[in-house]
Amino acid sequence: MKPSQALHTSIKAACAAAALFGMATLNAAHAADAGNGKVLSESHNCAACHGPNLNKPASGEYPKLAGQHATYIYWALRQYQIGNGNPNFGRNNAIMAAQVQSLSQSDLKDIAAYIESLDGSLVLKK
Repeated sequence: MKPSQALHTSIKAACAAAALFGMATLNAAHAADAGNGKVLSESHNCAACHGPNLNKPASGEYPKLAGQHATYIYWALRQYQIGNGNPNFGRNNAIMAAQVQSLSQSDLKDIAAYIESLDGSLVLKK
């Protein structure tokens, strides 16, 4: 491995560790409110793309969300806020970026808790 590749890999690993630490700290600092998450989900019209109960997407392009782990949903939403300005952690989707830009990290946790509380048809493959 070239020194520049090793450095890049080390930086990515350090950033990932910092992100996980930040998520753990956020978990301790804010008990998520699924009720507020439902209100936020409805006010941001998540069902328009992700379907009724966030489990029947309007198109195959959109994922089923209901029942997904809250930590995954939180991080995915946070990545849309970060956007492609950070290629190591950001996600690039104009619709989702616009939906989450005005939300606080507490709001994201609330939405994630609400989504996790929903009955969904996601299947864990082993």
